[in-house]
Amino acid sequence: MKNAAVFDLVLRWNRTLAAPAATQFALPIPLGERRLVAIGWLALGLAALVGSGLFSILLVLARTPYVQQLVPVTDLFHVALVVHVDLSVLVWFVSLAGMLWTLNGGERWLPLAWMALTLAFVGTVFMCVAPFVGHGMPVMSNYVPVLDNPVFLYGLSVLGAAFALLTLRGLAVPARIGIDLHGTGALRFGLNAAAVSGAVAVLALAWSWYSIPAGFHGKAYYELLFWGPGHVIQFTWTLLMLVAWLWLATLVGARVPLSPRMAVLMFAVGLIAVFIAPLIYFSWPVIAPEHKRMLTWLMRFGGGLAILPMGLAVLAGLPCARSADASVRPLRAALVSSMALFAFGGLIGFTIQGSDVRIPAHYHGSIVGITLALMGLVYALMPRLGFGLPARRLATLQPYLYGGGQLLHIIGLMWSGGYGVQRKVAGSEQILKTPQEIAGMGLMGLGGLIAIVGGFLFLVMVFRAMARRGVEDAPA
Repeated sequence: MKNAAVFDLVLRWNRTLAAPAATQFALPIPLGERRLVAIGWLALGLAALVGSGLFSILLVLARTPYVQQLVPVTDLFHVALVVHVDLSVLVWFVSLAGMLWTLNGGERWLPLAWMALTLAFVGTVFMCVAPFVGHGMPVMSNYVPVLDNPVFLYGLSVLGAAFALLTLRGLAVPARIGIDLHGTGALRFGLNAAAVSGAVAVLALAWSWYSIPAGFHGKAYYELLFWGPGHVIQFTWTLLMLVAWLWLATLVGARVPLSPRMAVLMFAVGLIAVFIAPLIYFSWPVIAPEHKRMLTWLMRFGGGLAILPMGLAVLAGLPCARSADASVRPLRAALVSSMALFAFGGLIGFTIQGSDVRIPAHYHGSIVGITLALMGLVYALMPRLGFGLPARRLATLQPYLYGGGQLLHIIGLMWSGGYGVQRKVAGSEQILKTPQEIAGMGLMGLGGLIAIVGGFLFLVMVFRAMARRGVEDAPA
């Protein structure tokens, strides 16, 4: 009898690990105040992309051969680069994290949610106006470049406080997963894991700030300050991307061969890597070369433990998706483009040697991969948040246009990096000597301009959909 009971238990466990015929990895969208807060975060994210797009035009022109001579690039280029990066990465990702964590969380502590959103808006406004109200030296520190003036630093600090409150509420009011695990519970676990990762990044920032010895200023100071939290927070954005991949795969009808329990296991593996960061802080001071090297290795190898199996599972399910259904084609385009760009950027990361433009090629691929996944999720959520549907044909074209332009941009950077073209420089500072270097950076400029058109198209369609208000409580 004992053997029979054990056999029955094992059989039932195996069945839970086997992917159901149609596991629904999706979240219900709440009504009421939480939806309003989520819409506020979405509005902030879209505003950040508008500002980032305006500054990116200057960036691309400043690096494009021959055209660059028409643009005053020296300080203006670096100022534009600081604001562009912080808006398109930091503010955009924080905003979409705020939207998803608000939709996923409970009804309690909503005043804290409004406070976090308000602070994020205030911080972003200060960061945007800083270049026009005072002189500030651009500091091209990794992960979070800054303008070293009081207005910008105040705005950045307020935005950081907003993110800290956002993660605090995410940890204090986590979504209930339930004992009977299903696809919705798996996505909730993934979003909760991203909130935990965000909290560890905030802890790493405080730890770095407290640990930096006196005497460090300028780039050396900000490099030490942001290196640790910058590496940790990449896990937060990656976990959000994996949630978006599974959600989009469900919406397009893909039969992902992944059970909810296995999905939770993959999210947990990605989260476990985050907890290695405090061990690195305990083991080496922030000024030690080993501290920097170990955090680099952590990001390079830790994330892949969850990304690779989950990405392969989504790819395996895509052939069964409803490709003929016009309503899901924009979501499929965003999903495919996201996975392709993220994979390409990840592979480039293993080729980096030195400090050339292969580094921005790597992080453009990874960051744009995450951005495309979040763009696809925005398309999917528009009618569920009370807005109209984006135009389907243009919404299908947009991810390919944006992703294709970024692919050309990355290939141009990768090509030029092989000839030693340095990063974070523009105009005559690039010292383009050979036709190959000029061709590579020219391809970069062409791809960047195409990507700008794709990003602009996304904003136009989303704003037009927001103008056509009409609640459509479609199932998630």
